[in-house]
Amino acid sequence: MNESRPLLFSHQVCVQESSNVGEARRLVTALCRSLGFTETRTAEAAIVVTELATNLVKHTGGAGGLLVFRPLAAAGAVGLEILCWDKGPGMLSIAESLRDGCSTTGTLGAGLGAIRRLSAEFDLYTVPGQGAAVLSRLWSIASPETPPSLNVGAVCLPVSGEQECGDAWAMKRSRDTTLLMLVDGLGHGPAAAIAANRAVAIFEKQQGRSPAELLELIHAALRGSRGAAVAVAEVAPGRRSVRFAGVGNITGLILSGETGHNMVSHNGTAGVTVRKIQEFTYDWPEGGLIVLHSDGVSAKWKLENYPGLAHKDPALVAAVLFRDHQRPRDDGTLLVAKAAAPRG
Repeated sequence: MNESRPLLFSHQVCVQESSNVGEARRLVTALCRSLGFTETRTAEAAIVVTELATNLVKHTGGAGGLLVFRPLAAAGAVGLEILCWDKGPGMLSIAESLRDGCSTTGTLGAGLGAIRRLSAEFDLYTVPGQGAAVLSRLWSIASPETPPSLNVGAVCLPVSGEQECGDAWAMKRSRDTTLLMLVDGLGHGPAAAIAANRAVAIFEKQQGRSPAELLELIHAALRGSRGAAVAVAEVAPGRRSVRFAGVGNITGLILSGETGHNMVSHNGTAGVTVRKIQEFTYDWPEGGLIVLHSDGVSAKWKLENYPGLAHKDPALVAAVLFRDHQRPRDDGTLLVAKAAAPRG
């Protein structure tokens, strides 16, 4: 394996008033410095976040929105992913909103052009009357030299009022496959987080294991803990296939166009009672999405209700679905994966 890194819950700032703008700027500055960003890169990240937060205050009718930060590491590069979403009026014209100096009421307005220029990677999704979501990625020095064959994006946040998250996800890449794991510790709070973090630790230590073997090891390691729902997927972009094993209430879907196929997760709680661990192999259609989410996200969403969203960056897909379908009384995680576009 050439990458093995736990990806636990993200940092977040709820932005509703002007004082939250400074809070978001201070947080992103601290994160960038902890990641080894230069002062110039740190200042650029602060500009991006200030613009996004300011627009949330100005253009959402007082409802505000959320800024979510996730550290990145890939192919020797270190970066920061910034997601911003709201349920405000959205943008009437994306092209106009991206034009420098535009500050039309009813759109995110001023700053989007600057955000796009400062970002190594930028994407946005908006529907008039239904809000907007923006993605910005910044890297400490340069973007990864070798882009991955599988693009993965996720949102993982604790229930409001909790500092620790009972959900977690992790990823390992090898030459031909990517292993993904999502774990939902029973309940929420510190005890749930202990179970989730223990599952991540086992996942990180193992090499060359199948999804079913990993699930068996995690089940054994979680004995004596609160227990968890766990799903492991091995994605092979070259073979267009997915191997999947799950226990408990983790939703796993393969989506292609307007059709979807549920991946089977057996009843039980890892670390407590598991009747059966079984691995399934699924075809993964070209252009399809893989979606995993905990029960902190409602399963009632339909991708066809979001025109064009499937063509966006996986992190933006995860952000929009999480925004609209998060259950407010539980930790929530939503992970999206799609094959990288061929390099021209």
